[in-house]
Amino acid sequence: MFGKLKEKLKNWAKKVSEKVEKKPIEEVVETKKETLEKLKEKSGVEKTKPIKKIDIRPKEIEKPVEEIKEPEEPGKQSFFKKVTSKISKVKITEKEFEIYKDELEMLLLENNVALEVAEKMIQELKEKIVGKELLKKEVEGEIKEDFKEIIENILIEPFKVEERIKEKIEDQSKEPYVILFCGINGTGKTTTIAKIAQSLKNQNISCVLAAADTFRAASIEQLKKHGEKIGVNVISNEYGSDPASVGFDAIQHAKKNMINCVLIDTAGRMHTAKNLIKEIEKISKVCKPDLKIFVGESLTGNDIIEQVKSFDWALGIEGIILTKSDVDEKGGTALSVGYITRKPILYLGTGQDYDKIEPFDKQKFIKTLGL
Repeated sequence: MFGKLKEKLKNWAKKVSEKVEKKPIEEVVETKKETLEKLKEKSGVEKTKPIKKIDIRPKEIEKPVEEIKEPEEPGKQSFFKKVTSKISKVKITEKEFEIYKDELEMLLLENNVALEVAEKMIQELKEKIVGKELLKKEVEGEIKEDFKEIIENILIEPFKVEERIKEKIEDQSKEPYVILFCGINGTGKTTTIAKIAQSLKNQNISCVLAAADTFRAASIEQLKKHGEKIGVNVISNEYGSDPASVGFDAIQHAKKNMINCVLIDTAGRMHTAKNLIKEIEKISKVCKPDLKIFVGESLTGNDIIEQVKSFDWALGIEGIILTKSDVDEKGGTALSVGYITRKPILYLGTGQDYDKIEPFDKQKFIKTLGL
C-alpha cells in the first residue's frame, strides 16, 4: 500500500542529500590559496626560500620557550576552523533547491497528489530547509522529518464514528444516530456500508440499513444479501420509489425497535449530474443525518478532488472513506482530499471481506510513506 510514493520520496530526499554532501571541500581550500597568491602579487612580496632560524637562546635554557598565543579576536575564526566547519556542516541553497523542485513536484503529481497540494508541500519544505545549517549526515533525515511534519499538518485528525454513536446513546436520546453515505458509481459504497454495519455490530451497536438506492438495478437485492450475511435488517421499497421516503421509514423503524444507528445507502451519482445532486440534498433534508460521509476510490486519482468538492458543496460532508486502498501504490489521493476538503479520512477499505476496513490512522499512514 502506497509503495510508489514511499520509494520516490525516499529517493528524492537521498538525491538532494548526496548532492549537498558532494560539495568538494578542495574547492574551498583552492579558493583560499588563490586569494592568498593574489594578495602576495599585489603587495609585491616575492616567493623566497625560507630563512634558516638561528638559535640565540642561552644554552642553560633547556626547555623551549612556549610561544605566546595571541587571543583570537571575537567573531574571528582560524582558517583551519573555517575549513573544518565547512566539512562538517552544509547549507542547502535556494539555487540547489530549485534544481530539484520540479522533480519533486512531478513525482508528487505522478502519485495522485493534486497540483495545489504539491505546490503547498514544496513551498513549506523550501521554507524549512533552505539556508538551514545542518550536519552532512543529517540532511536526508531532516528532509524526511520536514516532510512528515508537512503531511501531519495537511491531514485532519479523524474522529471515531462509534464514539459519536455511543455519545448519543448515553444522552438517552430516542432518536437513532443517522449516517448518510454518498459518492459516485462504482466506488464500493454498498459493500463499505455493510462493512461498517459489521464493525458496529462487533462493538455492540445495533443498526439497520436503508436501501435508498432505488435507481440502480439489483442494488436493493445486493444490500439485502449483505444484510443477511451480517445479520442486520434492511428497510427497502420498490424500485423507482422516493429514496428519501426509504430513509425516513428506516429511521421510524429504528425508533420503534430501539435500534442505535441507521445507515442510509444512496444511489451513486456523478458529481456533474445536477438533478441527482438535488435528489440527495432532498434525502439529507428529510432524514436529517447526524453524519454525512463521502465514499471515494483511492485509485481514482485527481478526479476525486472535483467529486468530493461537489458533494461537500451540496451536502456539507463531514468525513471521507477511501476504498481499494490495499491496491493503491501511490497514496497521494489521501493527501489531496484531506487538504482540499479539510475533512478527516475516517476509514480505509482494504479488501472485499467484511473485516477489510480499518479506521484511518494518520501516524500509520505517514509511516507507510517511509517518513
